[in-house]
Amino acid sequence: MDPHSCRDTLKLGPMKLLQILPIGNVDDGLLKDVRPAIEETFGVPCKVLPVRLDPEFAFHGERQQYHSSEILQHMQSFLTAESWRMLGIAAVDLYIPILTFVFGEAQMGGPCAVISDHRLRQEFYGLPPDRELFRQRVIKEAVHELGHTLNLTHCEDYRCVMASSHAVEWIDLKKSKLCAACRAAITPTQVQSARNV
Repeated sequence: MDPHSCRDTLKLGPMKLLQILPIGNVDDGLLKDVRPAIEETFGVPCKVLPVRLDPEFAFHGERQQYHSSEILQHMQSFLTAESWRMLGIAAVDLYIPILTFVFGEAQMGGPCAVISDHRLRQEFYGLPPDRELFRQRVIKEAVHELGHTLNLTHCEDYRCVMASSHAVEWIDLKKSKLCAACRAAITPTQVQSARNV
């Protein structure tokens, strides 16, 4: 298997899609930037859906944030027969009740994951914009959460994209690829489920 991709496992047959669902006012340019990187990592065709999910139903005024679990649940209604996995990219600040915020959340072993670009921007921390750094952070978080949908847990290797990140500095330390141990933990059945057979 290619050391950086699941592509070698997926050689034959029509493929299901890894779909990206824009949530809120996400920048179209960012979606176009992220798509090929995700496609390369998982070896599955990736498509940005032509619809947007309005996240207002998940807004909680007492937190001034959006409940990521509620968004994940709502994303299920966008799944179709051609869906392999669905990644929501949100332009709002996400949280779960036990944490101050989350960069993302996924259904372990399930079809849906969501990430937020809100705290991945340098501007959030009072710093000048850095488009490339922002793009890299979004890609890393996207691969990380999609990894959870393949039953990958947090990795002890801080350089692996599956390493836990509670601050952007930790995201910046890791690579955008799965380490050898995490790649090996993805079963052929999980990856081959992308075959539309």
